[in-house]
Amino acid sequence: MHEIFDHTADLGLRVQAATYEALCSEAVQGLAEVIAGDIAAIQPAVSETLLVVGNDPTWLLVDLLSELLVAFELRRMLFVDCRVSRTETGLQADCRGEPFDPARHRLAHEVKAITQHELRVVQTEAGWEATLILDI
Repeated sequence: MHEIFDHTADLGLRVQAATYEALCSEAVQGLAEVIAGDIAAIQPAVSETLLVVGNDPTWLLVDLLSELLVAFELRRMLFVDCRVSRTETGLQADCRGEPFDPARHRLAHEVKAITQHELRVVQTEAGWEATLILDI
């Protein structure tokens, strides 16, 4: 589950999931929704694998979302589905999506960065929770 919320001049993203891997996958969907609005319009036509190195759950999530943001900025790729797994060196994200097509997608928000402001990734009794603020 993810929720987008207003935050001063930015947008926030709250994510909850049973596992850390599911939290990352849900956060990817949340980022896609912030960028493109209707994530149902994004087809899983292209597959790419991203590797993120590190061991801190907070920074792994931030780095994964930042990689996806770079993919959108440089190549206009929208990824809506990522199967995330932990590796010995960090994360592997097998992502599916497609290039932004103005005929089928709308640009809901221009996300400049995933910020450190109010950044929080924690394991709870129910699973994992994250709060991220996106600079728009």
